[in-house]
Amino acid sequence: MKAVVQRVKKTTLKVEGELISEIEKGLVVYLGVSVGDVKESADYLAKKICNMRIFEDENGKMNLAVKDVGGEILVVSQFTLLADTSHGNRPGFTEAERPEPANEMYEYFVSLVQNEYGITAKKGVFGADMQIEQHNDGPVTILMEKK
Repeated sequence: MKAVVQRVKKTTLKVEGELISEIEKGLVVYLGVSVGDVKESADYLAKKICNMRIFEDENGKMNLAVKDVGGEILVVSQFTLLADTSHGNRPGFTEAERPEPANEMYEYFVSLVQNEYGITAKKGVFGADMQIEQHNDGPVTILMEKK
């Protein structure tokens, strides 16, 4: 399982021009589910992301987690994080999980953020062509992986 975590000031997600999700201060998590990923991988990443101290405190140091600043998390399913670019110019996606189990793992991850860590989690639309407008803060971008 791979995640790209970005600290944002505001993000909107639309599908076919319709607003689906919007967050103000918080995190956007692009989540890629690999073939064979297990719930323990989602547990690990959810815990790390929800507790990661990447927001500035009163002294300007990255010392606060998303919950500490009243932030939200927008989780976007992103199978292209599993791209294999080692051969040719067209990426391969054989490492990406099939849609049904990937969606189950995505939904499980979102439920952890909401229910286990008490952070408002919003979603994209699994498998849809999404348009995302994102105002990065910093920018702060963290790459994470758990096998």
